Amino acid sequence: MALAGCPDSFLHHPYYQDKVEQTPHSPQDLSGPGFPAQSDRLGNHQEDDVDLEALVNDMNASLESLYSACSMQSDTVPLLQNGQHARGQPPTSGARSLQPQVSPRQRLQRSQPVHILAVRRLQEEDQQFRTSSLPAIPNPFPELCGPGSPPALTPGSLPPSQAVAKQDVKVFSEDGTSKVVEILADVTARDLCQLLVYKSHCVDDNSWTLVEHHPHLGLERCLEDHELVAQVESTMSSESRFVFRKNYAKYEFFKNPTNFFPEQMVTWCQQSNGGQTQLLQNFLNSSSCPEIQGFLHVKELGRKSWKKLYVCLRRSGLYCSTKGTSKEPRHLQLLADLEDSNIFSLIAGKKQYGAPTDHGLCIKPNKVRNETKELRLLCAEDEQSRTCWMTAFRLLKYGMLLYQNYRIPQQRKASLSPFSTPVRSVSENSLVAMDFSGQTGRVIENPAEAQSAALEEGHAWRKRSTRMNVLGSQSPLHPSTLSTVIHRTQHWFHGRISREESHRIIKQQGLVDGLFLLRDSQSNPKAFVLTLCHHQKIKNFQILPCEDDGQTFFSLDDGNTKFSDLIQLVDFYQLNKGVLPCKLKHHCIRVAL
Repeated sequence: MALAGCPDSFLHHPYYQDKVEQTPHSPQDLSGPGFPAQSDRLGNHQEDDVDLEALVNDMNASLESLYSACSMQSDTVPLLQNGQHARGQPPTSGARSLQPQVSPRQRLQRSQPVHILAVRRLQEEDQQFRTSSLPAIPNPFPELCGPGSPPALTPGSLPPSQAVAKQDVKVFSEDGTSKVVEILADVTARDLCQLLVYKSHCVDDNSWTLVEHHPHLGLERCLEDHELVAQVESTMSSESRFVFRKNYAKYEFFKNPTNFFPEQMVTWCQQSNGGQTQLLQNFLNSSSCPEIQGFLHVKELGRKSWKKLYVCLRRSGLYCSTKGTSKEPRHLQLLADLEDSNIFSLIAGKKQYGAPTDHGLCIKPNKVRNETKELRLLCAEDEQSRTCWMTAFRLLKYGMLLYQNYRIPQQRKASLSPFSTPVRSVSENSLVAMDFSGQTGRVIENPAEAQSAALEEGHAWRKRSTRMNVLGSQSPLHPSTLSTVIHRTQHWFHGRISREESHRIIKQQGLVDGLFLLRDSQSNPKAFVLTLCHHQKIKNFQILPCEDDGQTFFSLDDGNTKFSDLIQLVDFYQLNKGVLPCKLKHHCIRVAL
């Protein structure tokens, strides 16, 4: 017979079995679970000679069996730290079936040490989670730690940390030098350009850009400032590379959009009020439907022939008309999609693809790396129309992202403190002619007076240089010798390059008004050439040397305005237009990484 709440090891004890057979089985005869009544123990003194060590072993074995049962069954009453049951919650009878059967010989072996209690076993398990090298410092927050929750953080208690992905990117410059930069996965093209500007000690005027160059395909494009460099590099082949270059025309269409979008090429689904602001809003607003239309030479897929078609560019893609200039839906055929593609400019379209003109462009899907079969090659009639197609493609694809990229540098300048005033650039249109001959300076508003003042300033420079020649000593750095070599230290001087090379550099760095460079003349060894961009056209002006009173000068206007060296000439035409179609604003620069 088994009693509720009594361990089974007590039932196998001979003293307890005798008492169960001799006493009645009424609840009032038992003073506690598993112990005989007090009256019986006092009446039978001869039975008090009990082996206490065996009894303690039996109690420890029973407590261990209960602890194992509690850990295996969810409905078992938990134990307190002293090894007893919670008050008012007796253990269930089902726990007896889970205890191990211990033989009487193992119970009565007195040579074995006393079994460790269940609470001590929990303490040992607790110590397993602690680091053995830590000193034994008392826990200042004991309420946060318990048998079930160790004080030290286990490896699985924290979320898995995501390792920051890094990779090396190789960037080339215009002169062929390169630099390997380690970047993170979330680095944008603007961030990388600012890093290269800092490492190369350049002036950060927000016109530097990262170019995606594919020499085997003859394609290149400027990355947008928000594009991720690692993501773009994943779509490039092993022969492709990044180039660090100036691009003054990156956001020029926000300043003067009418020069980029001719009226005959832009149409609207809704009537527009006109104006530069409305023109840009129609492109940036996703609900509007701007459209670029015109004729383009289209290269047929898989063939070498080119065909002139009427093409229209919309938000949904690039379409060509199969019937003249008709734009009915049944006559429009999809040429390329804007979503998963990017627009590139052809480097050598005539030589590599047999393009009819030098103003080629290409819509390349992102999945294409080395294949030319899926490239959609196009060719425009002139540079202005090609710029219009490429600018409209960027605006229709990215929209407000381009405007945000354009506004970030301006907002950064506005946030500068008054103590960190940026350096004023001579390329701003706010420069005016001044007269400082009197006590106070005044603005010269009459163009004729401004031109005469410029001539007088040129003569004053000549007089000062002549006075230096007379008073100065003959040295290796004599002014007459210095004037012929000092210009070679300037960024705008590119040395002995060809006309075609100078035109290519101007096109690469943006066809904006006032972009210029100086180079040696190929026809006249003593002369120089000023290459200038105006209205997206490149013009060349020869700078001839002339002598006056034994002194060599340089002039652009057949000797009417003379300068002692090319630095004075460039400084003058940055402030005055003179005989040029526009002032010198931006100079082409090449840096070595």
